[in-house]
Amino acid sequence: MTSRRRLASAPRSLPRRSALFCGLLALSAVSASFPTALLAQSDNLDLRFANGIAAIAEDKVITVDDIRREIAPLIPEIQRASRNEAEFGHRLEELQDSIIQDLIDRVLIIKEFRKDEKKQIPPGFVDRRIADIQAEQFDNDRSKFLAYLRTRGITMREYRREVEEDIIYGYMRAQQRRSQSIISPVRIETFYEENQDRFYQEDSVHLRLIQINRNPGETESAHYARANEIVNRCRAGEPFEELARQYSQDSRRSRGGDWGWQKRSDLKAEFSDPLFELKKGEVSPPVMTPEGCFILYAQERKYAGIQPIDEVRPEIEHLLLQQMGRQSEDRWLERLRRNGYIKHY
Repeated sequence: MTSRRRLASAPRSLPRRSALFCGLLALSAVSASFPTALLAQSDNLDLRFANGIAAIAEDKVITVDDIRREIAPLIPEIQRASRNEAEFGHRLEELQDSIIQDLIDRVLIIKEFRKDEKKQIPPGFVDRRIADIQAEQFDNDRSKFLAYLRTRGITMREYRREVEEDIIYGYMRAQQRRSQSIISPVRIETFYEENQDRFYQEDSVHLRLIQINRNPGETESAHYARANEIVNRCRAGEPFEELARQYSQDSRRSRGGDWGWQKRSDLKAEFSDPLFELKKGEVSPPVMTPEGCFILYAQERKYAGIQPIDEVRPEIEHLLLQQMGRQSEDRWLERLRRNGYIKHY
């Protein structure tokens, strides 16, 4: 999973989380200011960690407040997704455990970077990131930004270090992913043979259309004849795209009536039936509906069946690179955990 952009008032960017967390991550920007006092009443962290400490990684103490700062934006969505209090408690504890592990891994990743004294984050990188944060989250109002630092009880120097560590974290993980960059043709072909069902495609058409609305007082036959004249011009060789720009009255007129790839199941039968009778480059007779008259054009066709390997090779390569990157990262993290000092409470 790619690291998320760090919100100044939200948790720091952390390594790949559990599936539950990934599903909730998009909500983080919406609820970053969830009241800590209310959260403390529902998260049971004070009961789980009576002394306020969840773990120690190297010389870093991971506190209940650290976990709350990470988890706060996600609480409302967990509440909405849970059918009862027991399910909420289970989801919440699962997420807490994932966040604790991620906070530990973050410390270990930063330590690994700092082992090499030659590796340095240029101060200008940090300056630009802080400037971006102030612009994106505080409307370039430095007084709001400084007020945020005061609410967290940290100095500007401490905050700069956090931002620097965010950059380090992103860099180190990206390096691990990039280390897996070559997939052999044999491996691609093996994956294709073993997962052919994955590459089944339905009938689909790259659809362009022209919508012709009925004029006031116009009869149905006159409306049809007006649309049919456009059909005949297309069949005579005029580009459908240009006719759509000139005559269509739908929202895609400026795009030449382009509606992209459509499956049969995406469309009502009154459209799918005539559309899927067309071959590539063919245009339908006018389709009369209460909403207007529609002329359908099949720019491209794909027929139901297993896609040839040459069509899906880039997709398979991307999937395998992701898979290898995750495996490489997991092995790397396991090594860091074995060699680091970690204590759970």
